[in-house]
Amino acid sequence: MASIFRSAPRALNTASRIAARQPFAARTKLAGPSPFQPVFRRGLAVPAEQPRLRLGSQAPNFQAKTTHGDIDFHQWIGDSWAILFSHPADFTPVCTTELGAFAKLKDEFDARGVKMIGLSANDIGSHDKWIEDINEVANTKVQFPIIGDADRKVAFLYDMIDQQDLDNIDQKGIAFTIRSVFVIDPSKKIRLTMMYPASTGRNSAEVLRVIDSLQTGDKKGVTTPIDWQVGDDVIVPPSVSTADAKKKFGEVREVKPYLRYTTIDK
Repeated sequence: MASIFRSAPRALNTASRIAARQPFAARTKLAGPSPFQPVFRRGLAVPAEQPRLRLGSQAPNFQAKTTHGDIDFHQWIGDSWAILFSHPADFTPVCTTELGAFAKLKDEFDARGVKMIGLSANDIGSHDKWIEDINEVANTKVQFPIIGDADRKVAFLYDMIDQQDLDNIDQKGIAFTIRSVFVIDPSKKIRLTMMYPASTGRNSAEVLRVIDSLQTGDKKGVTTPIDWQVGDDVIVPPSVSTADAKKKFGEVREVKPYLRYTTIDK
């Protein structure tokens, strides 16, 4: 009997070594359910591991119902830039002020070739009624679509969930959606992420400022310093020599060998 128990660890170690030599997909099969299989918590399917939404990674595609009809997200973006921003819930005070502010800036986003789309964890019927309040409170007209995400599918896909809310899912098995901002370029790459707690409203001017910086950098091959605004001097990237920078931009102001400013046309 003792020899049987002594052989068990050896058998387990052998199995572990075999598993370690298998491809990742095979190892996950040996180990049990894939880590990407959803875990059901009070009836809500919660991904066990979120996708890695790094800067430069492709924005996950999805299909959804919006206040402007059904969309395929990538098709909706088309050849434009896009901003996707989420809200915890309809008929809440901070969200109402935010949607009103973004609605008023539609012309600014249009001028930059940026499509806006919101998301709130309620259904379309609720959105339609909430938009009436937003228009009244902000004295504006919401013209961009708002995604209905009552089941939190898009919220989980984009990891728009606060860990505290995930740990304390309410009696309906639903976690709130935090305030997230994703700026996505025409190639569907994520270029900016911002995450805010539910208690803090966003700075819409900062969103526009970052878009200006990203688009200027793409067009001119420069970087931008702290608090940069359109028209301010920009920074020559370290990868560009001073001689090449002078050929490209003209005057270059060297503060340090690694910190050089220049002026560009708007």
